[in-house]
Amino acid sequence: MSGNTPNYITPAGWQALKDELYGLVNKERPEIVQIVNWAAGNGDRSENGDYLYGKRRMREIDRRIRFLTKRLEAAQVVDPETREATDQVFFGATVELLRGDGSEQVVKIVGIDEIDTAKNKISWISPLARCLIKAREGDEVVLNGPEGREVIEILSVAYVRIE
Repeated sequence: MSGNTPNYITPAGWQALKDELYGLVNKERPEIVQIVNWAAGNGDRSENGDYLYGKRRMREIDRRIRFLTKRLEAAQVVDPETREATDQVFFGATVELLRGDGSEQVVKIVGIDEIDTAKNKISWISPLARCLIKAREGDEVVLNGPEGREVIEILSVAYVRIE
């Protein structure tokens, strides 16, 4: 993602990132620091597994903390529940689709930090979301995917809470 692309996120997604950051800073990192300090007091560090693992894990945690901090600073929280009613697809929409193979699917358009295909949450920059954005209920859109062209009908568009 380039530096000038907004980091749109739903309130639930923002809270999840914030909760992960809080857990790393206030729980996991202090535990690892304690293990590393204990292991460092045990003498030879070159063959001390607890020390070596602890230092590596602390670097991973610090890297994740920096990443989460930057993502939260750049986040633009968009609450689908407070959006004015429209039948047009935008970020935060829950969209019911009729796929080209005749199957129905519901997708929720969320931020890139919230993708969860098991819960039908797709990124607003994914190919499917990009072809849906700005289309309206009742429209047919064309998705050019790896399997070829697929015509998708938008059955309904709703702006509801996304967990």
